[in-house]
Amino acid sequence: MNNAAFAQPTESPLLRFAGHNFEPLPSGALYWHARQTLLVADLHFEKMASFARRGQMLPPYDTGMTLSRLEADLRRTGARKLISLGDTFHRADSSTLLANAERLRLDAIVESVDCTWLSGNHDPAPHAIGGFCCAELELDGLTLSHEPKKGKPGLVAGHLHPAARIAMEGRTARSACFVHDNRVLILPAYGSSTGALNILSPAFFGLLNWPTVEVTMLGRDRTYPVSTKRLVRG
Repeated sequence: MNNAAFAQPTESPLLRFAGHNFEPLPSGALYWHARQTLLVADLHFEKMASFARRGQMLPPYDTGMTLSRLEADLRRTGARKLISLGDTFHRADSSTLLANAERLRLDAIVESVDCTWLSGNHDPAPHAIGGFCCAELELDGLTLSHEPKKGKPGLVAGHLHPAARIAMEGRTARSACFVHDNRVLILPAYGSSTGALNILSPAFFGLLNWPTVEVTMLGRDRTYPVSTKRLVRG
């Protein structure tokens, strides 16, 4: 994404949702300062490895790359808690197939911070990796869940891997994004080998109240709020 196409502030803006302040990180994580909690969605650990095991010639390095991103965010924020909003693993059995080096890295994270793993459609069963597993979590008036749904205020979710494409001065830029309407907040996918879906696609129809939608796109070093008037399909 071309950072010059956006507004000039040098620091990522705060994201205010349902009465709470969060820091949206360029990695796709959301840091909740008041709770010293790092929120991530759709890590999809072992995605490429699962494809490789089915005979597809893909390099199975995505788990290590995602772990590096997660370790860096935990160091940078000093978070004491980690909450993964589902699809932590790409398959239900993937937690048992981790390479030893990556399992040790994940164990170190579980030992250093309080970890909560929400179930997702890819990993509905509890993981054998330590921490607390549950389907949904209520915190300070917010509901943390994997799949977004309309009608429940204060819902924080993932699942849809949101991205935005904007047009400006004859050019376009596309990037994963945070999107919310102050009732539903959807985080971008955090995994290094995950795709992204334009928020103008049918999957988002009826989910968000568009007159109140706010979009924060991921840049290389910071995040950028963008006007919904600049959104385009593709």
